[in-house]
Amino acid sequence: MINTQLINPNNIVIVGGSNNLSKPGGKIIKNLIDGGFKGSLYVVNPKEKEVQGLQCYSEVNELPQVDLAIIVIPALHCFNAIETLIDTKNTKAFIILSAGFGELGEEGQVEEAKIVEKINAANASLIGPNCIGVLNENYSGVFTTPIPKYDKKGCDLISSSGATAVFIMEAGLQLGLKFANVFSVGNAAQIAVEDVLAYMDENFDKTKDSKIKLLYLESIKNPKKLLKHAKSLINKGVRIAAIKAGSSAAGSRAAASHTGAIASSDMIVRALFKKAGIVYCSSRDELISVASVFNYKELKGKNIAIITHAGGSAVMLADALTHGGLEVPAIEGENAKELLSYLYKGSSVANPIDFLATGTAEQLGIIIDYCEHKFDHIDAMVVVFGSPGLFDVENVYNVLSVKLDVCSKPIYPVLPSVYNARKEIKKFLEKGNVNFPDEVVLGRALPQVFFTPKHLEEKEEVITINKEKIRAIIDRASNGFLNANDVLELLDAAEIPRVKEEVFKLKQDLTSNLSNFKFPIVMKVVGPVHKTDVGGVLLNIINEIEANKAFDELMKIDGAKGVLIQEMNSGVELFAGVVKEEGFGHAILCGLGGIFIEVLEDVSTGLVPVSKSEASTMIKQLKGYKLIEGIRGQKGVNEAIFIDVIRKLSQLVQVAPEIIEMDMNPLFGNENSIKTVDTRIRIDKE
Repeated sequence: MINTQLINPNNIVIVGGSNNLSKPGGKIIKNLIDGGFKGSLYVVNPKEKEVQGLQCYSEVNELPQVDLAIIVIPALHCFNAIETLIDTKNTKAFIILSAGFGELGEEGQVEEAKIVEKINAANASLIGPNCIGVLNENYSGVFTTPIPKYDKKGCDLISSSGATAVFIMEAGLQLGLKFANVFSVGNAAQIAVEDVLAYMDENFDKTKDSKIKLLYLESIKNPKKLLKHAKSLINKGVRIAAIKAGSSAAGSRAAASHTGAIASSDMIVRALFKKAGIVYCSSRDELISVASVFNYKELKGKNIAIITHAGGSAVMLADALTHGGLEVPAIEGENAKELLSYLYKGSSVANPIDFLATGTAEQLGIIIDYCEHKFDHIDAMVVVFGSPGLFDVENVYNVLSVKLDVCSKPIYPVLPSVYNARKEIKKFLEKGNVNFPDEVVLGRALPQVFFTPKHLEEKEEVITINKEKIRAIIDRASNGFLNANDVLELLDAAEIPRVKEEVFKLKQDLTSNLSNFKFPIVMKVVGPVHKTDVGGVLLNIINEIEANKAFDELMKIDGAKGVLIQEMNSGVELFAGVVKEEGFGHAILCGLGGIFIEVLEDVSTGLVPVSKSEASTMIKQLKGYKLIEGIRGQKGVNEAIFIDVIRKLSQLVQVAPEIIEMDMNPLFGNENSIKTVDTRIRIDKE
């Protein structure tokens, strides 16, 4: 828990403080003093009488009452100091900078757990261990640099890694980013990134709190808490971007189905971020660029005007923007001709608008005014303007700075000449602006922000499927894969359309029921999980003789328990499935089916509950969406039915949370229907 003593202490003790500024215990005292902490500072160090002008105590028990303790001593000595501070000094907040705890193994984990138990029992707060500390309006409690000047309009940064927090601040400050609160949670023994975010949400003041939150997560201990408070903050007008490191490896689940095989933890994290409205970033550069985009007016449409005097940069930027889904539309007509008359011969306004290396500040202002007032189809501008070192570009940057304020459309400045125009760029940043020195990085960040859906509160959808029937099937089933008949009953109870099919264990039962099916049929072995791999799928069986022969062949397969027959279907092969990820709950996956699910890896993911609008977004985000729409004269798939299938899957796992894996591959879809052909469901009641 985060308390007042951690955020705004009246006094702070540095246990392990030092005169040596090359040590964390020395640097943090200097930072606290230089940062102008208004309360009392105490130091504990048995080897010193005075530390950096502060009175030094030999033992913790000699201290007066203290609100916040910053601990910089070896890990094995931390518990005794904390115990004394809690029991005799009424200390309610702790920042442990020391390493050597849970990150090193079992012994450190035991020591860490003992400290957390003591701190929890005292209703106290703990940041760390193994962190760089906390920066806020009240104190500079970190042992690192830089120490950005607190700016309430700057970014709040919450990081699992102290070093990464430093790198983000270093790079961001050079571009003009400002910072407000910085929390490095380290091992997050008590307070994790999502706990800090929850505190910021629950105590949010729109008049003074930052509206930009940047997160670096190495783990998500409580995904539902992160989702809840990110959604809440975004609904309050806050914008959030995050990196989740270590998301590339598949989860520990056995790959018993296509769904399980392709569902990586990265997919699940992306689904969580998408549901919350968090912009997903995969690097510090991306995070900083997205944060810089957040600092400018919000982009309301796809159409971007590129204004430049550097043709190569404009081409690279246009490629990046269009690859991300934005557009660089042509600019033409009478207004375009009129604008061209103000520019030097050889200029172009077709978009990119190239006003040559000799272009002036006055011309830049005219171009921006035309984009703002006369080119109605333009939604935003990117101005790329560097310097070859031949002339002063300060006037250009002054005009740009004014236009950033007065224009209603967002303008994104790309000022790449960080050497030739470093003085002019510095003045530009001092006015509160942010620079994008690399046009391609901006070109990637802008679509990321634009296409991340804002979270919108939606009414809870009513469960419409047969809950009683579903529960009866699940309750009587054992752990593992459901048998074929139970799968069929469950699909019917969930109102998920399926092909006509039946399972037969005896040949005579098959023979006597073949007249109920329309040839050609498909016959599949029941028992082995991956039927195709063992030759357990036989297609295009056209008569009873072939059916009887196929039955004998399939029952010879090792592990065969029966044979399933289906009427053959055709159409676009689709896929839908479910995985359950610890902490995150169920995720629905959808995409193109058949063998393409693993070859193309074109999959959309959504966290349950999945609403109608979310299901629609999932489908539209598929790279193969054109096949679903219909292309080159071929009819597509009934999208409304596909949406309904995804929603029914979402409802099913809410009624039956024991389902840990479900795979419908393929579903055959056409303009009239979608039917699942092969479905596997695995449950775990434990």
